[in-house]
Amino acid sequence: MPSRAIVEAELRSRYSDLLDVDYPCVSDVEMERRATAVAGMMATHGLDALIVAEAMRAGTATGWITGWPVTAEAVTVIVPGVPRRMFIQHYNHLPLARRIAWHTEVAWGEGSAIGRAAEAVAAATSDAAIMGRATVGVIGRLPAGEAERLAGRFRVVDMNRAYAQLRMIKSDEEVRWLSLAAGLTDLAVMAFAENARPGTSERELIARVQESYLALGGTNFIHYVHSTGMDAPDVAVPRQYPSGRVLRTGDVVSCELSVDYWGWTGQILRTFFLGAEPSPLYRELHAVADAAMDAVLAQVKPGAHARDLVEASRGIEEAGFTVIDDLVHGYGGGYLPPVLGTASRPSAGIPDLTLAAGMALVVQPNVTTRDGTAGVQTGNLILVTETGWHPLQQFPRGYQVL
Repeated sequence: MPSRAIVEAELRSRYSDLLDVDYPCVSDVEMERRATAVAGMMATHGLDALIVAEAMRAGTATGWITGWPVTAEAVTVIVPGVPRRMFIQHYNHLPLARRIAWHTEVAWGEGSAIGRAAEAVAAATSDAAIMGRATVGVIGRLPAGEAERLAGRFRVVDMNRAYAQLRMIKSDEEVRWLSLAAGLTDLAVMAFAENARPGTSERELIARVQESYLALGGTNFIHYVHSTGMDAPDVAVPRQYPSGRVLRTGDVVSCELSVDYWGWTGQILRTFFLGAEPSPLYRELHAVADAAMDAVLAQVKPGAHARDLVEASRGIEEAGFTVIDDLVHGYGGGYLPPVLGTASRPSAGIPDLTLAAGMALVVQPNVTTRDGTAGVQTGNLILVTETGWHPLQQFPRGYQVL
């Protein structure tokens, strides 16, 4: 693979229209497409109004619908035929939200953004309220008190699953944004490989990883890492927070990295060995992971059923190993269906779902010992195409000895 400097230069050239602006945004055509999709979803479910409530930088619907990335709180109200409104906290976030939010009136949420949203819905659906309580869909997670506030005035319908369905098939423009995020994530794993050296702590390593994409406008979404000695391993999967442990010669170091760019994220999982070839155990773990990756990817094509992907992973259990994370999950706009495990670490259930072109998936056979003391990571973000699949991450597969 080219050097990190060359990859960065290529990204800056290919995506200059998205990187070299104050605040990047998708086209009006794409935003109109999304608005039409939301209107269709509301009509299908008989909604008089839709409330999107997200907070603390969590959730994807607000950004997808309005372009505004959630900060402290954002509650958006959509009523057919009425100008869209968004109530946000805090007050000092109003100026930027008004600049960024697409075709949306932005106002302060005051004491309760949900309370202001409820008043806006009541005013805009007075005819529906006369005939009976308005039917209001909700996307997001509400505190109990706020949920009770809405349920006391409207017939409330949970629309989170329906929203996830809207996000599963990506438009061409969305694929381009996703590809940029994947490129930034490639920069992150390249920086990880360059800086994973004896004497460096996990925290210092992650600091170097983040430096690789911050100047381009990327932000951290996931920077999971684990390090342990191959001679006496005690951890099998990257941890959600880096520790102060200092890397040593003979370590195995694994990562799961995702860089976000305005609501789009790549994802890559890799394993490295410091100053020594993998031990027989780790060589076998990675060989099984690679074989599982190949087997699952061979099934990825339009029309393939989710159960086909699970069945393709059977070699993991046949080798005497298991997994600790999901085997496959949908991606690009949230953690989307299908979310799949394996025979020994099942998911909540295998959905009756077939793959279609335009879906984005992360395939990540994170093979571990059954006692949870040793494991490896390998995985990629891919796009389902008309004929099969296409990798969005370009960093080479396989482990590396550093």
